[in-house]
Amino acid sequence: MTAPTRVTSLKTNIHHWQERVDLAAAFRWTERLNLHEAVANHFSLAVNEDGTQFLMNPNQVHFSRVKASDLLFLDANDPDTLSGPDAPDPTAWGLHGSIHRHCPRARCAMHVHSIHATVLASLADSNLPPIDQNTATFFNRYVIDENFGGLAFEEEGERCAQLLGDPKKKTMIMGNHGVMVVGDSVAETFNRLYYFERAAETYIRALQTGQPLRVLSDEIAEKTARELEEYPEQDERHLSELKAILDEEDSNYAT
Repeated sequence: MTAPTRVTSLKTNIHHWQERVDLAAAFRWTERLNLHEAVANHFSLAVNEDGTQFLMNPNQVHFSRVKASDLLFLDANDPDTLSGPDAPDPTAWGLHGSIHRHCPRARCAMHVHSIHATVLASLADSNLPPIDQNTATFFNRYVIDENFGGLAFEEEGERCAQLLGDPKKKTMIMGNHGVMVVGDSVAETFNRLYYFERAAETYIRALQTGQPLRVLSDEIAEKTARELEEYPEQDERHLSELKAILDEEDSNYAT
């Protein structure tokens, strides 16, 4: 039995407790893997049917300190959100609010400026060729934003949200910016974020050798991507193991 179940009885007055615990664990592991950037990145998770109400990290709190009970509960259709006493970061609101307002299929959204994803996003050609199993995971499953317009305040956030229209493409390589990953759950989205950074690192390191790349055929790349999409429970087991490690360390993420 994991810690989220153990502490649930202590937090029965807080709605969406299990979702909060999962999201808090994702923050802690993102920081541990050094995929975050100071206090500038954000994760969100929709908690109602149409996806417009969502949880998100509080303004400028370090990922290593985020707890389940800290998470903000926001409504993408509330025009007064930024004037409230616990207002979110305005760029987080611009980007994540727009996604949850316009992309109901994007239940969870994770945006980081992780090193290798950002290097990829900084290249004139930000495509990720399928040169191994991890890079093949994303074959024909990402979109590249070629029109960075500055900080993701509301207008920029609205523009970015429009790029997530294809349900097959759950990763947005944000040119000159970083990466946005969306999914159906915290486990799925964090798993995708983790593997995208690993895939980007493999590609960048391969480029650094100066040697020709061994690129998979489209047929094998697509077959590999499909097989990984259908691999049973890998994302759920990944997050479950991370929470188990945090529990063994007596982390306060689930409080």
